Amino acid sequence: MIKETTTLNQPITENIPEELTERPQWVCWRFEERDAKPTKVPYTPGTLHRASSTDLMTWRTFEEAARAYERSEPPYDGIGFVFSSADPYTGIDLDKCRNPKTGEISPWAQKIIDRVQEGYVEISPSGTGVHIIVEGTVRDGGMRKGPIEMYSRGRFFTITGEVL
Repeated sequence: MIKETTTLNQPITENIPEELTERPQWVCWRFEERDAKPTKVPYTPGTLHRASSTDLMTWRTFEEAARAYERSEPPYDGIGFVFSSADPYTGIDLDKCRNPKTGEISPWAQKIIDRVQEGYVEISPSGTGVHIIVEGTVRDGGMRKGPIEMYSRGRFFTITGEVL
């Protein structure tokens, strides 16, 4: 099991696919403590109001989210993309599968990554996980099985732009 660490770098915005940045489904996020553990909470960019992964009125454009993050008023830890039934995307979250020091990927996760023909694959903010965004849907909008989560609506992914 790979130990979870938190190393936050500024998102590398030029690496984020244009097809995602063109959609007005962006939020900012901050670490907050929940049940004695840090969790990533979405915020409407440029505000102190929490965003909802099911309310498009709390989302903004990529440019607005990036600007709000860069201004740090209020301070955010990053930006995120919200999955919606109105888009063709599914996010696959592979937890605790990457050694942040060596970059080595666990064999089980590498098998999944190798199956991605067309999509976007990046390192998560912790450095210990991998996010994959592909076109597709998940039955009932989402599922979780062990360290693998998949969502096609009603969730957001933190986006780092740190391409794997």
